[in-house]
Amino acid sequence: MIHAMVRQNVKDFDAWKKIFDEDGPNRKMASSKGGHVFRALDDSNNVFVLLEFDDLDKAKKFMNSDGLKETMKNAGVLGKPDVYLMDEGTRTKT
Repeated sequence: MIHAMVRQNVKDFDAWKKIFDEDGPNRKMASSKGGHVFRALDDSNNVFVLLEFDDLDKAKKFMNSDGLKETMKNAGVLGKPDVYLMDEGTRTKT
């Protein structure tokens, strides 16, 4: 399973989340199986997104797409997000 971890600062979490949710069909077309949204405890506009993908090539194409960059801009992402593509290693029990 491929994972994408994205850390981004946003102007307004609620406005960002609305656009993020609306973009779900685009993530699904890129083989995303969903994921999780987290917010930093000390700054609710510091957002982390962890997504699961079935296909590395589709994930790379999506994460580097002009469409995603435009969506992020429209959602109020400030600056350049940190994006990491990862392969699942091992799970721990603790």
